[in-house]
Amino acid sequence: MPAKKTKQKPAVDTSLSLTYSLIGLQMLTKAVTFVLNQALVRLSTPQVYGTVSIQLELLLNTMLFLSREGFRNALLRVTGDSKEKGRSTLLSNIALLPVYAGVPVSISVSVFYTYFATGATRDQPYFSPTVTIYTVAAILELLCEPMFLRDVQVSNSRVRVKAEGIAVIIKAVVTTSILFLKSSELGLIAFAAGQLSCSFTLLSIYLLSYYQSTPFIIRKSSSEQQNSKSDKNSSYFDESLLRVSLAMTGQSFVKHILTEGDKVIMSRFSTLKDQGGYAVANNYGSLAARIFFQPIEESSRIFFSKVLSGPNITSAIDTAHQRLSSILSLYLHMSMVLVAFAQPYLPVVFAVLLPPKYLNTSAPAVLMAMMWYIPVMAINGILEAFVSSASTPKDVANQSKWMTYTSIGYVTCTAAAFKSGLLVNEQILVYLNMMNLMVRIVYASRFLREFQSRNSYPFRPFITLPPPPVMIVAGLTAFVSMLSYDHLEIEKYLTLPKSELLMNKTVWAHFGTGIMGLAVFFITWCVFIRCVRVCHLRNTIVILPNEKR
Repeated sequence: MPAKKTKQKPAVDTSLSLTYSLIGLQMLTKAVTFVLNQALVRLSTPQVYGTVSIQLELLLNTMLFLSREGFRNALLRVTGDSKEKGRSTLLSNIALLPVYAGVPVSISVSVFYTYFATGATRDQPYFSPTVTIYTVAAILELLCEPMFLRDVQVSNSRVRVKAEGIAVIIKAVVTTSILFLKSSELGLIAFAAGQLSCSFTLLSIYLLSYYQSTPFIIRKSSSEQQNSKSDKNSSYFDESLLRVSLAMTGQSFVKHILTEGDKVIMSRFSTLKDQGGYAVANNYGSLAARIFFQPIEESSRIFFSKVLSGPNITSAIDTAHQRLSSILSLYLHMSMVLVAFAQPYLPVVFAVLLPPKYLNTSAPAVLMAMMWYIPVMAINGILEAFVSSASTPKDVANQSKWMTYTSIGYVTCTAAAFKSGLLVNEQILVYLNMMNLMVRIVYASRFLREFQSRNSYPFRPFITLPPPPVMIVAGLTAFVSMLSYDHLEIEKYLTLPKSELLMNKTVWAHFGTGIMGLAVFFITWCVFIRCVRVCHLRNTIVILPNEKR
């Protein structure tokens, strides 16, 4: 038994360290960029902001996702025994494929986007140079991929934290500075220059750390040169890992449509002004996801990949299951708090944070819908992190079929609704996207059940649910908060100037009700957990003497 724990401990320690580092990185960078983004939202028009945050971000994510996602997920499965003679070269060659494939993919995607962009989008000043700059920025970021994978392999999160933290801050500073100079004419160019500076900073910091230890040319494996029976592919690539990489790359295309489907629909059927409102709402709404959920998902994917590729599958599944259950339980508790307090308190927050010109767009309604979307997105993210780590090539093929059918149905129904006028506001798009994620959660849950059944491990999904007393208190708190919102007539104060709204006693009384409700919720949760631990301790004290006899 001690031997098993010793093997798993480094993966757990590394994962926790990476999680804390990534959360710290996100909190630091988002604190700085949040202030700068407030200036960006006010300096740029909704049309420019919508083009950048919806269409150009979709362009950039498509180039990066299709080029590297499948290879990245496959290489995360590699264990620490990859230093054997010749195999490290085979793995390094696979790590270079995103770079070699990324250049033609990026150019093709940018040409496709330019050709099919709407007339209103193409007529904006400096549109073509902006697309070119985004393409160059994507290629520069893809050059970082072999060094990023090297950083993950040696478990040195400090380089990544430093690179991404500095790059994001420089991006915001460059964009804001150019907009300050001449915002009306250089709107698109300002964001493009910020993205280019971000990619260049990433590449520079990674090169300083890993240039000498990372090859950039595909080489023939020294151990395979002596084997006359080996075929050409096996001399350059690890065949089994290459098959998984290609399968995941094919799946990444379908997954990308599902993930970015809302942006695809918005870019084709919504006005640039509404795209700007949706982009602002999406950025504010996903702030918690980027700060908290994304680092946990990324570190968990690395953790699951390392643990489940170990020799002792029974111990590995137990370790992975404990982490997955703990994270799901945490997410469900946080979701209860978010849903309970969103409706009565977020309208005041929106009135303070959103610029006046965005209050008349779809931003407030979309932000309210995002409060239901975020919990579903978080649960789907952690479940798919496990699926991508435990899947065989056959499982990846099955998941790709499932996603293909889902994406076709989602995009077809949404596009038809937009075109026919049934989809009259953008928050319905958020709910449709949420339904899309729920379908993916169903598949991930089925996979988890079958995976644990194949390995004779019990499937117990209900242990992640919050205890009934905590759910009852959350429901009562939400009810009291809504009563406070209606009884104090908070809605009539939302049109006040922001300085008066922040100093209004009635508004503060409403928030005081929420703070007391949150305190009651937290105390109930702590008392319940303490009672469970006491009962468990008493059962242990009673059982132990009998076992000794």
